[in-house]
Amino acid sequence: MEHNRIYIFGAHSRAQTLGEYLTKLDTNLEIVAYLVNNDELNKSEINGVPVMHIDEASALDTSLPVYIGTRGVYHDAIKTRLEALGIKKIIPVTPDLDMQLRNDYLKKHYAESGRGFDKIGSYASACVYVAKSVFDSPLKCSYSLACYNAEIQVGASLTDRRIAKITDDTGFNISSKNRQFCELTALYWIWKNAKEDIVGLEHYRRHFILPEDWRNQMISEKIDVILPTPLYVAPSLAQNYKDRHIEGDWNFMMNMIKLLYPEKYDSAKAFFDTNLYSPCNMFIAKKEILNDLCTWMFPIIFACTECSGEREDAYQNRYPGFLSERLISFFFEDNRDKYRVVYADKNFLE
Repeated sequence: MEHNRIYIFGAHSRAQTLGEYLTKLDTNLEIVAYLVNNDELNKSEINGVPVMHIDEASALDTSLPVYIGTRGVYHDAIKTRLEALGIKKIIPVTPDLDMQLRNDYLKKHYAESGRGFDKIGSYASACVYVAKSVFDSPLKCSYSLACYNAEIQVGASLTDRRIAKITDDTGFNISSKNRQFCELTALYWIWKNAKEDIVGLEHYRRHFILPEDWRNQMISEKIDVILPTPLYVAPSLAQNYKDRHIEGDWNFMMNMIKLLYPEKYDSAKAFFDTNLYSPCNMFIAKKEILNDLCTWMFPIIFACTECSGEREDAYQNRYPGFLSERLISFFFEDNRDKYRVVYADKNFLE
């Protein structure tokens, strides 16, 4: 049988995830090569597929389609370069296309393992606590929060400016840790201080896409938790973290799971050898379930920061949040027979 042949532009995480989606959805698809146009340190191959610099233009088959699997900010320049090489069919992977591919992939992935992939419903605005900071860059476009949204200013103890009625430096809080913990200071505040029966966390740029009656659906459908639609990363959750962040932090986290929750260590290790997790530390959950999650997770996070301290690099200093994304996903996977979890897509505001 003849294969459908394509190129993917990009060789890093987004491109590898795209390759996984496309080949899963079309078993007759062949990725001829991952294309790059920079001098960054790229792998020579990805899962047996060569990585090729587009300066090797003579080797390109310009009749084949090229999917652009990079950040959207680079798409126009990449498209112009590919057109100059004679490529006729160029498919930039926009947020909408990525959402479609991710959902189709997950339906097939879970069906093959005999599990359903439940989602909350059709598209509409959603609302829960929305974390925002005085250090956030302004949005390029206006966005109106739903009437159920409640903004919470994170890192409020680090500034005299006030940009929200609710601040994370009241009640029981870890507001002073915000430079390192980011939205986790909001999560901690919600855990310790929020009184609602159902609580959630979004970001000023990232919001769940939910039906207007999502609260009624949670009650009538006996839904316990809403998480972001899972993301595929390669080569595994554990190795992806080690490749992108500091391996020692991951190893210490695993040691703390083994020390604090020895009965969970093997299942955690097995989960982190897989590829799917819900990113961004976003959720909507019944309050008592959030209490269970935070009671389990924060001792691990606090132990990691006590050991590793702060990093000079601002991005790597946010490792508590990067670790918690994986821990939250594991917690709900480990308790999937106890809680009913459904998934919802999220938007991203420029």
